[in-house]
Amino acid sequence: LQKILILLQVTLSVVVGKTLMILFPNAMKRYILKMGEKSRMNQNPKFSYENWGPTFFSFNYLLFVLKVKWKRLEDEAYEGHPAPNTPVVTLGGEVRHLLDFMEDNRPLILNFGSCT
Repeated sequence: LQKILILLQVTLSVVVGKTLMILFPNAMKRYILKMGEKSRMNQNPKFSYENWGPTFFSFNYLLFVLKVKWKRLEDEAYEGHPAPNTPVVTLGGEVRHLLDFMEDNRPLILNFGSCT
């Protein structure tokens, strides 16, 4: 049921977005560029609007957004319930699952960080 609701929501969003791109191309270009500013996508000189802007609201865009949103359904954690066994990638590039790192009765500690 959740997947159907997400499908309807994303499909409606894509249809409205595509329609607005056809009817108001300049306004939608400004809107998409504004979204690019928030994600800092437009700070990369290798990406111009002409490269990525027209892909918004395309069929591939629809499939990608659906895939991400449906995958997130599997990763939800709820207090008092078992943790999801989310896929992770090791530093060596190997795909494993989070609970593969559990050892006996020892607690599993996750440390998140970033490097720039």
